[in-house]
Amino acid sequence: MRKLFFISFFIASSLGGYSQYLTDYGFSVGASNYLGDIGGGDGTRKDFVMDMKFNATRWNLGGFYRYRISPKFGIKGTLNYIRLSGDDANTTNPARRGRNLNFKNDIFELAAIGELYIYKVNDVGGTGRYTSDFNLYLFAGAGLFYNNPKGQTASGEWVALQPLQTEGVSYSKFQFAIPTGIGFYYTIDRKYRLGMEIGWRTTFTDYIDDVSTVFVAHSDPQTASLANKTNQGIINQIHAENPDLNNGSPQVTTYQPGKKRGDPSHNDSYLTATVNFSWAIRSKSKYYKARHGWVLGKKGPKRRKSRAKF
Repeated sequence: MRKLFFISFFIASSLGGYSQYLTDYGFSVGASNYLGDIGGGDGTRKDFVMDMKFNATRWNLGGFYRYRISPKFGIKGTLNYIRLSGDDANTTNPARRGRNLNFKNDIFELAAIGELYIYKVNDVGGTGRYTSDFNLYLFAGAGLFYNNPKGQTASGEWVALQPLQTEGVSYSKFQFAIPTGIGFYYTIDRKYRLGMEIGWRTTFTDYIDDVSTVFVAHSDPQTASLANKTNQGIINQIHAENPDLNNGSPQVTTYQPGKKRGDPSHNDSYLTATVNFSWAIRSKSKYYKARHGWVLGKKGPKRRKSRAKF
């Protein structure tokens, strides 16, 4: 009976050592959207996803490296390439549509993220082999991103807007963000992990879309044409489609220097939804290395030599 107990304990310890896949690395691909001053839904500005337009959804790619600190916590480093865009032509809000601005922005984001595992199934399917598990987690962290908003000319050319100071404001292309969200992953054959994340980035800038405050006058013709793209043809079309406006606002004069161009009381933010795939790296616990290192071809623990005293 005692011999059976020690054999069982040895097997359990060995399986415990082999089951510690604490590290994984992989890539992600998915969709992205943004909440800011350009485009949006009907009426006035709405918070969170309520003001997003699905036709402005773009894509993102990324890579990550994750380490499980404990059964409850993990840390992850990520590097993402995120495309964002918006266009006033896609909204039914008369004032925004008459403004007629658009943008695209390729964002490079580097972030350090902590994960809190809130639900776990160690043996999916109850096979007894513990080759598949499921983890549901919340995450939050800090990130730095590089962004360079671009606007489109009448000829279709995309021009970087930050150097032009379309609102007479100088801002940095490097900004900070706070990523938060929820995700899960499913382990396959101990080695592979397939998961999904939905993340929200809170930022500290209102210039992801290069729009925030008021219209200003520009002497350079190209800058002026990118800063204010309103024209009488668009105004006429808006009033033809909205007879209830009774020739009131918007008019071309609604978008002259000194008039409202954006909403500086709210910073821009963006959303990502990704599918993730990663490879898990097997590691051994300190206990396993200390007690069963001979299995890996290593010498066992050193024993202290003592001399009998008599």
